Amino acid sequence: MTPAEYCKDKAAKSGSSFYLAMRLLPKAKQEAMLALYAFCREVDDVVDEIADEKVASMKLSWWRTELAEAVSGNPQHPVTKALMMAVKNYSLPPSELFEIIDGMEMDLHQARYNRFEDLLIYCHRVAGVVGTLSARIFGYKNDATLKYAHELGIAFQLTNIIRDVGEDARRGRLYLPVEELQKFDVPAAELLRYQESDRFEQLMQYQIERARKYYDLALAQLPKEDASSQKTGLIMAAIYRATLEEIVLDGPSKVLNQHLSLPAGRKIYLALKTWVFGYSK
Repeated sequence: MTPAEYCKDKAAKSGSSFYLAMRLLPKAKQEAMLALYAFCREVDDVVDEIADEKVASMKLSWWRTELAEAVSGNPQHPVTKALMMAVKNYSLPPSELFEIIDGMEMDLHQARYNRFEDLLIYCHRVAGVVGTLSARIFGYKNDATLKYAHELGIAFQLTNIIRDVGEDARRGRLYLPVEELQKFDVPAAELLRYQESDRFEQLMQYQIERARKYYDLALAQLPKEDASSQKTGLIMAAIYRATLEEIVLDGPSKVLNQHLSLPAGRKIYLALKTWVFGYSK
């Protein structure tokens, strides 16, 4: 199995909407994006699948060393071999790849965020920089496109946080800022008991409105001349935003006790619609 095949297999097995969108790219860009996704998946799996914090920390340290070796011209892992081709072909800043690992390390050592500004650092590292890396691979003419891609990545991460509140609580993690829990009088203990309430519903409506603002902010910054090259990211925006709105329709408080995912058929419809007609809410 070649490095590119390894990354494609990693993405295909994930069942992610990401893989669906990437399949519409030309082969070279598709392989670069799949390498980026596989790298993110590898380091994220360390945090999600290894229960022992010391072991997980050692594994992330190994990935940091492996990435440093790869940047120096000596990649060993199939993912870093494929990723270094993307770094070379699309001028990806290695510093942003290291920031992704920094974000994953935050998950090992920080289970709460006092303020949204603190959470935003995490979102920048695990999603914002992924957005800018992706935009570089898709291609752009105007530097404002990188700002759009960063803010869109933040919107995606905020959507994930909303969707996964219950799942994260089961892992002992609460990404909703403590200040906002207090503002809506929602004790963390209630979330850890998966206890729905009107107060929690209001808290989630607040989170949803903020995520919507980030989508709008991002899309307002996308230059017209780059809308076509960034179409794959816009497909992801259509799917993620539809997921957010589905949460609204389903009842925001239900995220504590169920995991919402769009049916595959609807994802395909949104992907094709956006590819042909462009993004729309």
